[in-house]
Amino acid sequence: MQNIAIIGGGVTGITTAYALLNRGFEVTVFERNRYAAMETSFANGGQLSASNSEVWNHWPTIAKGLKWMFRANAPLLINPKPSWHKLSWFAQFIAAIPRYAENTTATASLAIEARDYLFEWARKEAIDFDVGRQGILHVYRQKASFEHAAYVTELLKKGGLERHAVSPAEMREIEPNLAGDYYGGFYTQSDSTGDIHKFTHGLAAAVQRRGGHMRYACGITDLGATNDGAWVASDQGRERFDAVVVCAGVSSRAIAAKLGDRVNVYPVKGYSITVALDDQQSQQAAPVMSLLDDETKLVSSRLGEDRLRVAGTAEFNGFNRDIRDDRIQPLVDWVARCFPGVSTRKAIPWAGLRPTMPDMMPKVGEGRRPGVFYNTGHGHLGWTLSAITAEQVATAVAAATSQGTFAQPVTR
Repeated sequence: MQNIAIIGGGVTGITTAYALLNRGFEVTVFERNRYAAMETSFANGGQLSASNSEVWNHWPTIAKGLKWMFRANAPLLINPKPSWHKLSWFAQFIAAIPRYAENTTATASLAIEARDYLFEWARKEAIDFDVGRQGILHVYRQKASFEHAAYVTELLKKGGLERHAVSPAEMREIEPNLAGDYYGGFYTQSDSTGDIHKFTHGLAAAVQRRGGHMRYACGITDLGATNDGAWVASDQGRERFDAVVVCAGVSSRAIAAKLGDRVNVYPVKGYSITVALDDQQSQQAAPVMSLLDDETKLVSSRLGEDRLRVAGTAEFNGFNRDIRDDRIQPLVDWVARCFPGVSTRKAIPWAGLRPTMPDMMPKVGEGRRPGVFYNTGHGHLGWTLSAITAEQVATAVAAATSQGTFAQPVTR
């Protein structure tokens, strides 16, 4: 049995471990935190959203970034301080603009395919993750943004997704608690929500039950790969493996460089608040439907009876993990504006760094060296795409095994 090292214990690394176990591999997961899903997979927006598959590579995104550069509470905020990493990333981002439509359609197709795997794994392992299957409603306050959404809907349809336009009156029927004036919306009934941390934690427990090795609180000091196999040096010593899969989020770029690859992941910071619905009035006034507000670029998900998650924004500020009040306050204000009956007295703030490739497409598959694989760079759709990219990389590892393109099994 071949033993595969997986670098990273977020949703991508844990789903990869599970998919490899299903194919008969032995797996060892290296995670620097004490538990799985403690960084970007901790408190995201909660949406499993094929309807949010539109990639960001189009000129209006560039225009908004320049316009909002000095507005601290802007939905998209770019720190103007230059770095080679940031400049090279944006150069590749612009170069991918001609593939905007193609990549949007491809992402929607992947997101749809991911659903079956994720829900089947949760069913099989009896994972409770506060799943909601009411769909997702996108809301628009301006005619121009609604008309652009109609164009995006056609791209999503090519990928197999059905969503339909709804009037303001129909929006009120779908989510009666939503306050404010809107031009219209788009509703995707097949989309879902859930708690990414609870799912990942539950799947990590399943991996361990099935014999997977979990190296928690284990920082990687070095690693490499040769024709004789891969090796990982950590706080717990040096170990040899038949192959390594890099699922290390925003650390993937530095790790890839050690393995002879260029994986230009950039950390795009997102923020969230988890609003405690402690009183009956807040529970009744909070939305049941998951929402995406196009103007503010915020999403909301109801997680069980007593939690409302609100998340969004994109901040290009390097590896800065600070939780800024001027970025959190717009989320709190959004709840007060759209759901005035909800108390925000207890709103827990959080920030995470989304690992984002310049073309907004995840890096999945083989590296240059034998036995090196990647599953990283999912951007804002890591939760949505995790199950299908795990399947893809596990299939690639299995194919390499059958073709003998990496080392023979390591004797342990």
